[in-house]
Amino acid sequence: LHVDRQVRGCSDHEGEDAYNLDGEELWVADFIKREGVEPQPPFVDHITYVDGTYQQAEADQHVCKSNLDVSRRAMKDFKIED
Repeated sequence: LHVDRQVRGCSDHEGEDAYNLDGEELWVADFIKREGVEPQPPFVDHITYVDGTYQQAEADQHVCKSNLDVSRRAMKDFKIED
């Protein structure tokens, strides 16, 4: 039994997109170098992600930041309860 996760999130200045299996990163988007990184050690059977995975991560970041803007506009009139 394995646990796999995809972590995706964004802020105004940063973003994260990664795939994990059993707590180990299999793939992570490096938005500074503009490429996907597979940080797997050399002694394991290497798992490779399909071409276009990084491009999808970039597109998902645009959607995430757009949704963040929409949420901020929607929440700006809500008053904080004491």
